[in-house]
Amino acid sequence: MYNCIICRYHEIATKGNNRNMFERCLVDNIRRLLKGIVDCKVLRVRGRIWIEHPEKRNYTQEEVENMIPALEKAFGIETFSPAMRVDSDMEAIRKTVISMVPRVFEGRPDTVTFRVRARRSNKSFPLQSKEIEIDLVSAVASCFDHRRFKLNLNDDAELTLGCEVRDEFSLLYFDTYEGPGGLPVGSNPRVMTLLSGGIDSPVAAYLIMKRGSPTDYVSFHSFPYTPEETTEKVKTIAAHLNTFQQAGKLHLVNLLEFQKAVRDNCSERLRTVLYRRAMLRIAERIASETGCRALVTGDALGQVASQTLVNMDTINRAIDMLVLRPVVGEDKLDTIATARKIGTMELSENQVPDSCTVFAPSSPSTSVPLVIAEKEELLIPGYAEIIDRIVASREII
Repeated sequence: MYNCIICRYHEIATKGNNRNMFERCLVDNIRRLLKGIVDCKVLRVRGRIWIEHPEKRNYTQEEVENMIPALEKAFGIETFSPAMRVDSDMEAIRKTVISMVPRVFEGRPDTVTFRVRARRSNKSFPLQSKEIEIDLVSAVASCFDHRRFKLNLNDDAELTLGCEVRDEFSLLYFDTYEGPGGLPVGSNPRVMTLLSGGIDSPVAAYLIMKRGSPTDYVSFHSFPYTPEETTEKVKTIAAHLNTFQQAGKLHLVNLLEFQKAVRDNCSERLRTVLYRRAMLRIAERIASETGCRALVTGDALGQVASQTLVNMDTINRAIDMLVLRPVVGEDKLDTIATARKIGTMELSENQVPDSCTVFAPSSPSTSVPLVIAEKEELLIPGYAEIIDRIVASREII
């Protein structure tokens, strides 16, 4: 019943002279997401992007159903609709609606609340938007007993026929799906996310992709003190996040040598902050080597000892690279809701030990001044050489 899918964007429309770059990036992402799912051409026309079959035939119901979950991951799309594209001629529009209606109403209750919403960007079209709506309501009514549907002009109507009349063609659709919004991945530079098996860092990676930055990942473990399940869990999370972007690389880093050095030479209460400063240094090194322009963490202010304002500042000052914290002000329940929405919550709930639990202090300090952290680091023999060995021995997936 549908020969195209119309995709709408919102934020991209505000980009002025740069709009073409964002549109091209979105088109490329849609092509990538649909590759291997369905044959398609992705085209642009003044404020809209639409998808059609290369042979200009109708898509099957199965093909449409397969495209929907892929397009729901296309950052930059606000909404999209499977649609029938017809000539901008009222008689052609009316006939197409009448042909579509029986299949749309099939299987629905005996009485359906219904409305028409028309938009007319083609100002030479002989009917105005309200007149188009009245005409198409009459066309639908001609297909049924008048008791089959009840007119409802409000947003809670069970069925809405959308009609967009453009210069080049007109579009007719009954269903509208939500995209993730934001900006298309690749419209901003690549970043490096510090990815754990927890709830927050996968959400942070998702949110930074939503702002247009593709991401690689660096994750820390302490094998053999942490089991292989620790890294397997992170691999699974990274693979799932990669379904939203062109696949990012995962750098697996064994932090154990450094943790032992901290255990043997430094104050127990400062271990967590010292671990985190080293993690940022290692992540910065890897990011610089791989062309990433910033680091991303799942830090949320006040959530744990390392995420108090003082400790975040002390940790941050270990490096010069920009550190982005997309969930820093989020309520934990909001972060959990996002994790469920994007499909990482179930993966994060699989409980396995992580590197932060190795030699963890019983009472970590929540307020470590920078000068104290720097003095403690001077007590670690061969600090720089340890970091070099850890970076060099990482596994890249």
